[in-house]
Parts: sequence; structure tokens; C-alpha cells
Amino acid sequence: MIPLTLEEIARVVGGTMHGTAAPGPTIEGPVVIDSREAADGALFVAIVGERSDGHDFAPQVYAAGAVAVLGSRPVEGPCVVVDDVVAALTALASFVRGRLEPIVIGLTGSVGKTTTKDLLAQILESDGPTVATAGSYNNEIGLPLTVLRADRQTRYLLLEMGAGYPGDIAHLARVARPQLGLVLCVGPSHLDTVGGGIDKLAEVKAELVEALPPASRGGFALLNADDERVAAMARKTLAEVIYYGNAEGTVVQARDVAIDAEGRASFTLYTPAGSAPVRLTLPGEHQVANAVAAATVAGVLGIATDRIAEVLSSAVSRSRRRFEKVERADGVTIIDDAYNANPMSMRAGLHTLAAMAAGRRAVAVLGEMTGLVDGTVREHEGIGALVVELGIPVLVVVGTKEGPVALAAAARAAGVPEVHAVPDRQEATDLVQGLLRPGDLVLVKASSGPGLSAVAAALNNPLT
Repeated sequence: MIPLTLEEIARVVGGTMHGTAAPGPTIEGPVVIDSREAADGALFVAIVGERSDGHDFAPQVYAAGAVAVLGSRPVEGPCVVVDDVVAALTALASFVRGRLEPIVIGLTGSVGKTTTKDLLAQILESDGPTVATAGSYNNEIGLPLTVLRADRQTRYLLLEMGAGYPGDIAHLARVARPQLGLVLCVGPSHLDTVGGGIDKLAEVKAELVEALPPASRGGFALLNADDERVAAMARKTLAEVIYYGNAEGTVVQARDVAIDAEGRASFTLYTPAGSAPVRLTLPGEHQVANAVAAATVAGVLGIATDRIAEVLSSAVSRSRRRFEKVERADGVTIIDDAYNANPMSMRAGLHTLAAMAAGRRAVAVLGEMTGLVDGTVREHEGIGALVVELGIPVLVVVGTKEGPVALAAAARAAGVPEVHAVPDRQEATDLVQGLLRPGDLVLVKASSGPGLSAVAAALNNPLT
């Protein structure tokens, strides 16, 4: 963050200083909400959550080198007190953003946001100082914290934007003020909070392109032409529209796609500036679309096609529980893809599992896809039918809600050779530990609510 005195921060956020005389200490370190991340010169933002109260950690953060706390009540040390801590954090991020001149890229979509962000960040880092969202820290707290990591040397500020409710992305865009907006896809997710079905969700995602500056002021909307709802967002922006994908009229494409025995894609990347071969390290044919999306942004920013292809060919996932593989000593491979799930990502994960199996026995450990509202049963039934279509012989379904029940029933009806239904994570772990054979390939996938990453972690360490 740019250096600011505590007095300046109090003025920006409309707070009151306590525990020190004006102008107070200067914040030169990070702005953090996790006491374990406190460091010299840091500002600790004390948030009151369901399980903990950040104010209780003030002694620890001061001892770790933090120089001040932003909270909703005074603590024993230099602090700024406000009525609404999250609103104050937002105000501070907006203030800092206004004093910096990075190129700001916002990206959103129902599937692939985090992986695309990770790929694009690695391309941008090869061209200049880059600050990017960590993991999926893409909400009203995570985005301001990411903005506050930028300083006057930052060339690129890459921000993932999530949306659980209408207006969420518009709010984040007001803080970030992106010049480029990338929209990946619109699929059934968060329908329980967005309301109005998938078309309403498309309107929410379109808030990003609506917030972009016009083309005359450097605004670019980068849209997936293969998704009709995304392509239609061109009507909602004054920014210059650039399409990518396989549809007619796209300027960035992947051609001659091939998948190897490990499920990794190779292809030729075509851009207006030339073409170059790419061989991804990430498994899954669906990663091609993510790579092309990242390449589209990088190309608009003037990065050479050869450089883009070179970085994509060495880029790795930087975020946990996104097709994270662990090879056990007995030859069993555990894939943890349980950070989140919706029908699009579930289908992609199962296709990748089947492609990677290549003679190995594939085992799918699947949990509930949350937030689908009226389509819950139908969407889970579709996944059950896909399991048999892909020839996956072993399915373990975790959970007792209507979605998992429908998934297991559909899989049995469709003829999956071996279907197990268990109520919870512990029973899933015990069952899978007992049925695994050396050389098996196991995918663990569900929405984050069921917590199936704990199953993957236990399977990774079978003796614990």
C-alpha cells in the first residue's frame, strides 16, 4: 500500500483515532484481516465474524509488528474506530486506487475465474509488476484487500470479481475502476441468492462490462463468443468489444486441440498478432478456454503472442483445491477439486477424470452442488447420467439432501457398475479407503459447503 499516516486513514474512512497522538504511525506494510499475516508496518483490520472477533487479536498483531488497528471499538494501542469496518476498508481501498495508475483488469464468470486469473497473472508478471487476487478472495472484503496491496510501482492490478447478489459486481467495480473487463461464462450458480434464474445471473455478471469506461477512454470488454449470454453483453457496454472462442468473428482462438494421456491440452494459439504452440501443464480440456481468455487480455495489453504461449506452457495453478493432485506411494492418485462446484464445473471435472484414467480405474467421489434452487434434482440427475456415459465405474455420493440422493439414483438407473451413497464425510472417507486399489484415480468434487476437501486430505494420508 502507499504510505499513509493513521491520521490520514482516519480522515479517509471517517473514523476516530485512539491510542496515539496525531499524525500517528505511518502504515507502510500490508493491510490484513488475518492476525497470522501481521508484519512490520501493517494495518490490521479487526472484523467481527461468526466464530471470532478480530479485536481480540490486537495484542498478537502489535507484537508481530503491526502499527495500528482499524476496528469498531478501541483496543490497547494505536487504532482507528469506525461504525462499519467493511465500509471503512472499502473507502480506504477506493482512496488508494484513486492515487495509483495501474492497468486494472476485472474478470468474472460462473466457472474458471480463479484458474484464468492464475494463468493471466503469470503472463502479466512476465511483463511488469503485477498484483493479483489471492485464491478466490473476490468479495467485498477480498477485493479491497487486493487493491491495497498495490503501490506506485504496480503496472497491472488483476482482480477476480464474484457475485452472490445483484449489485455485488457493480459495487466491486466502483472500488476497482477497471479499464478491462473479462467475462468467461454464465452457468447455474448462486441462483438461490441471485433470484430470477440464469438470465438474472447474466445481468449480474454484466455489471462488470457496464462499469467499463468507453472505448474512447481505453475501455475493453473481452467476451466469450461461445456463450450466448456473455456475447450478448456487448449491447451493455460502451467499451471496445473483443470476442474470443471458437464462434465466428472471434479474434483469439485455440486450434488443433489435442489431449495427452495425463489429460493435458496442447493447441495452437491464434491472435491478431500471430500464432504459437501451447502445451498446458493443467489437466482438463476445459482449461483451453481459460488459457484463451487469459491470452485475449494479454494480447490487448500488447504482450507478444510468443511470450503468451511460452508462459501458458509453464503456468501452474496457484490456488488450492482446484484439481490439486497428490500421488500416493501405492500408485493411487487423489484429485481434490472440492473448492466449489456447479453443473458446468462438475461436468468438466468428470470429463477430465475420464480422459486421465487411460486404463486406470476411475473413482468419482461427489457431493452436493449447492445454490441451484428449482433445478437441483434435474442437474444432479444429469451428473449421474454423465458418470455412466463417461465409463466411470465407481461412484461414491456423499450427502442426504435431494441433490445427492437424485444423483445416486440416476447413476444406478443409468447403469453405473458400482454406486455407493453415504451420509457424511467420515463415512465417505472410511468407505473409499476400503475400496481403493493400487493405481486408482480418484476425483473428489462438490460445492464448498459439504466440505469434501477433508475427504481428499484424509485419502492423501491413508495412515492418519
